[in-house]
Amino acid sequence: MNTQILEQMESEVRTYSRSFPTVFTKAQNAHLFTEDGKRYIDFLAGAGVLNYGHNHPVLKKALVDYISNDGIIHGLDMWTSAKRDFLEALEEVILKPRGLDYKVHFPGPTGTNAVEAAIRLARKVSGRHNIVSFTNGFHGVTMGALATTGNAKFRDAAGLPAQGAQFVPYDGYMGEGIDTVAYLDKLLKDSSSGLDRPAAVLVETVQGEGGINPASIEWLQRLDALCKEHKILLIVDDIQAGCGRTGKFFSFEHANIVPDIVCNSKSLSASGVPFAMVMMRPELDQWKPSQYNGTFRGHALAFVTGAAALRHFWSDDKFERDIQRKGRIVEDRFQKIAAKARENGFEAHEKGRGLMRGIDVRDGELADAITSRCFEQGLIIETSGHSGQVVKCLCPLTIRDEDLLEALDIIEENAAAVLSK
Repeated sequence: MNTQILEQMESEVRTYSRSFPTVFTKAQNAHLFTEDGKRYIDFLAGAGVLNYGHNHPVLKKALVDYISNDGIIHGLDMWTSAKRDFLEALEEVILKPRGLDYKVHFPGPTGTNAVEAAIRLARKVSGRHNIVSFTNGFHGVTMGALATTGNAKFRDAAGLPAQGAQFVPYDGYMGEGIDTVAYLDKLLKDSSSGLDRPAAVLVETVQGEGGINPASIEWLQRLDALCKEHKILLIVDDIQAGCGRTGKFFSFEHANIVPDIVCNSKSLSASGVPFAMVMMRPELDQWKPSQYNGTFRGHALAFVTGAAALRHFWSDDKFERDIQRKGRIVEDRFQKIAAKARENGFEAHEKGRGLMRGIDVRDGELADAITSRCFEQGLIIETSGHSGQVVKCLCPLTIRDEDLLEALDIIEENAAAVLSK
């Protein structure tokens, strides 16, 4: 395995090649293969980009057919048949059945582009500048989104102060029994609280990079009601938690709320092709032409595979129910692993929603030891949280049961080895 040119030329900023130091050449569904022929089960899925697995045959065929017919590859924001087909699928398969009425903005192709566009729109519509974000939130590393991201590792690398947002405690951050929505309400009602009246509240319903922290359904509903009471826009960042990851297409469906603005990316293209969108209530679409643009807004290849995925996976509730079934399998096993660790004197607990789950072992070195041993035995899995203390499951939603169970066996074996007396 030759990695000399890779190590020589790629920037030191690289991350995943340090955790998984091998060269991958092929992938299918939940399997990755190296150039020396080793097979790995993928519990990372491109950090949530590959909810539908690697190279799904339906999506691959749609993409190859489109390219073979000389379909438009790049069109700025001009109208194309691929864009029309995606919007029709989004409207017919996703929005109408859920009673949602949104307009759609295609910014640049990444999640941070969607967040940047969303918070800028909120400021434009409201005439206010401040964005309320939450402890342990992650929303991107471009300057606007970075201001709403909590982790000092990212903020310290900016070289400038990250401005434009203020943080309040997320659900559970202060411990059980402390109502952080009531705290935010108090801040908003007190003119001496120091909280500038916000344009919007930006929230993940399950914090991914922050450590697989699920907000309770009641907390989300009360946050939604608070935003309505104070006439503050509610932005849900569904970039990692969306596209079925939590067991519903939109993660906020569990709470039966309707955000003012929704950010989506990662698995939106369904094929790993970069793609992002912002959905907004129609009356909030107050952009002037080209006021927020980008060279790669609305990637045509992503339209093609995104539309194919919506129709193939979401035309009925079969896929949704299967995600929830697999989520219960992971939840049950992770609870058993955590319980065993506690018997051995280690603090550990399972958390998450759907197939967005983790085991919090309270120590980044322990979590790293578990994931490193898993890699040696053929499983790719990462950590998250403020100190990397959570072993994180982001497997493809399409993973076969036998691969899921094999991966869980590997995690259980190595967690037991690390978290032993």
